[in-house]
Amino acid sequence: MKAVLLGVNIDHVATIRQLRVTPYPDLLTAAQMAVAAGADSITVHLREDRRHIQDQDVIILMQSLTVPLNLELAVTDSMLAFAEKVRPAYCCFVPEKREELTTEGGLDVVTNREKIRIACERAEQAGIRASLFIDAEAAQIEAAVAVGARTIEIHTGHYADTEKGPAQNNELIRIRQAVALGVAAGLQVNAGHGLNYNNVLAIAALEDIHELNIGHSIVAQAVLTGLTGAVQEMKRIIAGARQ
Repeated sequence: MKAVLLGVNIDHVATIRQLRVTPYPDLLTAAQMAVAAGADSITVHLREDRRHIQDQDVIILMQSLTVPLNLELAVTDSMLAFAEKVRPAYCCFVPEKREELTTEGGLDVVTNREKIRIACERAEQAGIRASLFIDAEAAQIEAAVAVGARTIEIHTGHYADTEKGPAQNNELIRIRQAVALGVAAGLQVNAGHGLNYNNVLAIAALEDIHELNIGHSIVAQAVLTGLTGAVQEMKRIIAGARQ
C-alpha cells in the first residue's frame, strides 16, 4: 500500500525570523533540509498581514525548490494576482482572519461559491492546481467539485483538538467519510491542521489521503531535536501507518 505523502509547512521558521526581523533562520535552508529529510512538498501560508512568510520568501522558494510548493492564501484579488505571478504547483485557498493565531476552520465554499469558482478558474488558467481547505462536510465537498477545484485539504483541527476517546473517534469517522466522498467525486484529497506526533497515525492510516500537511509540530520538535530529525520522525510515523 502506498504511503501518504508529507508536506512540511515552514511558516513558523519564518515566525522565529520575523520576531526580530533578522535574516536568520534562513527559510530556504529550512526547506532544503526538510526535503533532504523526506518532505515531499513544502507549504507556506502568505498571510495578508505578512506576519511570517514574505513575498520574497515565496519567490526564492519557487526559484530553488526541487519539490512542489503549496502556497496557502486567502481568496482576494491581490493574493490571486501574486499567485498568478509566481505560479506555485498548488494554490490552497484558506479562510483568513487578521486576529486569529492560526486558521480556525475550513473555507465556506457553499456560501462563497461564485467568488471561489472564479479563484479556482484563475489559478487553473495560470497552470496552478487549485486546492480548497475545507471542513469534513458533504455540502462543502460537493460545492468544491461544483466550483472546479481538483484538490481538497480536509481540516483536521477539530480532530486534533479533541481529547482521545469517543468524541475524537467521531471526528475521525467524519474525516474518513469526507475522504471517501472526495475520492468518489474524483478529487485528490489531502488533510492537515493540528496534526502532531501523537495524533497523526490514525489520519495517516486513511488509505485514500494523498498528502498530509504538517508544520507547527515539526518546527516545535525541531527546536529540541533539529529539523532533519523532526521531519524524519514524522515521515517514519506516517509511512508505517499503512503497513
